[in-house]
Amino acid sequence: MEVEEEFIRDNFNLYGLRPLFQYYDQALEMILDSEAPDDEDLQDQDFLEVYKDACELYGLIHVRYIMSPRGLSILKERYLNGEYGACPRINCLNQKCLPIGTSDEIHNSTTRVFCPLCEQVYAPRTKPGAVQTKLDGAFFGSSLPHMLLQTYPDLLPLEQPGAYEAKIFGFRVHGQKSVIRRKVENGAQGIRPPRPLQAAVNGPRDLDSDESS
Repeated sequence: MEVEEEFIRDNFNLYGLRPLFQYYDQALEMILDSEAPDDEDLQDQDFLEVYKDACELYGLIHVRYIMSPRGLSILKERYLNGEYGACPRINCLNQKCLPIGTSDEIHNSTTRVFCPLCEQVYAPRTKPGAVQTKLDGAFFGSSLPHMLLQTYPDLLPLEQPGAYEAKIFGFRVHGQKSVIRRKVENGAQGIRPPRPLQAAVNGPRDLDSDESS
């Protein structure tokens, strides 16, 4: 999404970004420069260092812009147009997805897609022959889909996610329930999944000691 120049020039929107970049001032100037770099610039090592900072600085400005009211409005239209692809899960029936990062810090993850129906995160699909981009996930952030759905609750899917039913020769496998099916059944009964606090406190169980006892 192209960030509006007015948003970039507002110092309030850039608060806290300066300490993250060695060439902050030069990078910001490069972002606001209307001229594109030429071949000679791209051969200059000093220029490339500033260019790298400019790309990453723009990405962190971008994540702030798309979380603004104006950015969310644009994101809504792109989501409704299906620009971020569909859920790869068969039972979600091509539910539209939203971009998401699994980390808010740069260099930690690449961009993923979030399905509002099954609420799972997937690697984005690419068309055959397309170049696989490695866009940093921090440029979208880990809160974007949830902020959009909180702002526009009418975008939330009303139907329950379809659960895959395991069968052998047409007969349902006894006692086997998928995570999605348990979620649907618990939701119908108003049951919230328990938080594994005890396991976090005690750590993993020693299977050998359990068997010996």
